[in-house]
Amino acid sequence: MTDPAPLPPGSTIGILGGGQLGRMLALAAARLGLKVVVFDPDPNAPAAQVCAGHECAGYDDIAALERFAGVVDVVTYEFENIPTDALDAVEAHVPIRPDRRALATSQDRLSEKTFLEGIGLRVAPFAPVETAAELAGAVARIGTPSILKTRRFGYDGKGQVRLRSPGDAAAAWAELNEEPCVLEGFVRFEREISVIGARGVSGQIACFDPGENVHRDGILHTTTVPASIPHGLATDAVLLAGRILNALDYVGVIGVELFVTAEGLLVNEFAPRVHNSGHWTQDACAIDQFEQHVRAVAGWPLGDGQRHSDAVMTNLIGADAHDWLEAGRAGGLHLYGKAEARPGRKMGHVNRISPRR
Repeated sequence: MTDPAPLPPGSTIGILGGGQLGRMLALAAARLGLKVVVFDPDPNAPAAQVCAGHECAGYDDIAALERFAGVVDVVTYEFENIPTDALDAVEAHVPIRPDRRALATSQDRLSEKTFLEGIGLRVAPFAPVETAAELAGAVARIGTPSILKTRRFGYDGKGQVRLRSPGDAAAAWAELNEEPCVLEGFVRFEREISVIGARGVSGQIACFDPGENVHRDGILHTTTVPASIPHGLATDAVLLAGRILNALDYVGVIGVELFVTAEGLLVNEFAPRVHNSGHWTQDACAIDQFEQHVRAVAGWPLGDGQRHSDAVMTNLIGADAHDWLEAGRAGGLHLYGKAEARPGRKMGHVNRISPRR
């Protein structure tokens, strides 16, 4: 079976979701002579400010989804929690990249961990939880401290509660509204790193150097490249990301979060999209993660992901964005066009680069 023909310049990429990731994808596509139309219910969606078109409708509006699919050549997405019916409506008319399998696997923490174990990768000890009795059994097996996480719709620290002792289980279960969950054993790790990788329609793979992540209140604060890990471990992390990409027959950019432990690398989770911990590539690489994703979903050859500089990416969260003038003096400033700086809201980021060591 031959690979599909690359989309020529002038073609249109559709993006489900119009947030900051969609915005930066649209800007990258424009540099390559490709147009973008976004689908997002928010009339003030950040991506809508910089793209060729905006279908402003809800994800339950099948007619709008079909209109959207009719004016684009391929569809990608910038967030995972897209309703199945919406995907069905789009895929009936145009290909979706990355495909439905990658999305379905990442949408459910239980499916994700089962998949990762199935391809021989290490994950935290886990157990499915759908009832109070199952939670009690899971706590007895996995112990505490541990973390109870909803199987779906968790991001930036949301949808999870830490259990410090077995007595915390009932309150945690209630706090998560007794939704289907996964109990994860607490992992003692030295640091968290992530790998941003890409795979094209031909199976070509290109990965960026691993970055070291620091979180505040469950939200990514900084990513530093290079990560403070041995060269051999960095190579292992990149090979691990490639293993996931191939197992999913993936097309596009993926973000793989890893824990560095005394026993080696352990996979925390992966995101089937461009990723916050890859924003440093915009100023430290000739081809950033957004252009790499556009190249992949358009069927183009991937670019060279080598970095020319070291970098520290710092997120601007909430009121941090009020200091945009000072942030701009410090490094490469990227603001997302959001009108209101709410607490916990990602408003932009700064990339500080330095000569590569």
